[in-house]
Amino acid sequence: MRFFGTTWVNHDNGYALRRAGAAAGSLLAAVAAAFVLRFAYEGLQLGDVGGFVSVTVVVMFAVCSAIAFVKTWESFSKRPAPGTDDASLKGLKAIGFIGSLIAYFLRSLVEAPGEKLRRAEYERAAAEFERRRASRTGNPAARRKRKK
Repeated sequence: MRFFGTTWVNHDNGYALRRAGAAAGSLLAAVAAAFVLRFAYEGLQLGDVGGFVSVTVVVMFAVCSAIAFVKTWESFSKRPAPGTDDASLKGLKAIGFIGSLIAYFLRSLVEAPGEKLRRAEYERAAAEFERRRASRTGNPAARRKRKK
């Protein structure tokens, strides 16, 4: 929602263009990151570290990317529970950053990432405000005091 400001509320002021830009940017970043990882893997091959280390690095990035994708995708539809320690996954998500970028890209094709969650919270807060506002009967300072 960082790139969208409040345009997601009414889908105005360049919302579609921002969403297309976010999708293109995240895809471009994922492709660039894949090239960086490829160069790192080629560095391992040039360093002749052996097959075990090479396979371990590839599996580690694949598993971390898969977990980062799932956690990022889940964060678009629900907030983490207060008791869960999502901060402990920050390192894992940093290693699997390609998975997070791909999740962001795919979600940008449908909506602004996190829009569904924010819209539900916004509508709930607006309904609560209207409910509280409707129960008021005017300016309390202007009320006449009752005689005792």
